[in-house]
Amino acid sequence: METGPLIIFIGALVINAGSPGPSVAAMVARVISQGWRDVIPFMAAMWIGEVIWLSVAVLGLAALAEQFYWTFLTIKYLGVAYLLFLAWKMWRAPVDIGPNEKNAPKGSGVEMFFAGFAVTMGNPKIMIFYMALLPSIFELKAVSVGGWLELVLITLVVLFCIDTVYVSLAMRARMLLKSPRALRLSNRLSAGVMGAAATAIASR
Repeated sequence: METGPLIIFIGALVINAGSPGPSVAAMVARVISQGWRDVIPFMAAMWIGEVIWLSVAVLGLAALAEQFYWTFLTIKYLGVAYLLFLAWKMWRAPVDIGPNEKNAPKGSGVEMFFAGFAVTMGNPKIMIFYMALLPSIFELKAVSVGGWLELVLITLVVLFCIDTVYVSLAMRARMLLKSPRALRLSNRLSAGVMGAAATAIASR
């Protein structure tokens, strides 16, 4: 694909992904409370969801996506409900064993994956980003399978880099937690952020 449009796409994707929204807030809150391993399925699901919206835009299926609006809305609210459940668990997490990987109940990898996938597929910000941006940058009818794979690879690399930065910063903040009191405060703050993120996603 031509270099100029690709550079524009990369720049726009960096700005969009780098602007911390509710999904990123939920991810960071989870990392601070649980550690980075617990959030890997959540991140992977977000990346897959973005690739799906990218593919829908490239294939010109915007009208089909609109027909399934209520399906996406239902998926989103199921994800929101699970995020609220995680926030509740964080708030009630025990702190008597110190700030380590066992300091709070964990969600299963499948549940974390579903939560990330649900909030991404139901996030209008992501949907509009790909549906509105791609047709204005590329001649989508001329995008080949190779071009689509190129866009997918670029998207995954950019998302990986940005989310890794957020996770690294969250882990640094987590390592500052040394006392049960600090850990309890962190869990409560993380629960508040997670709940606020779920509310923000639901209200969009």
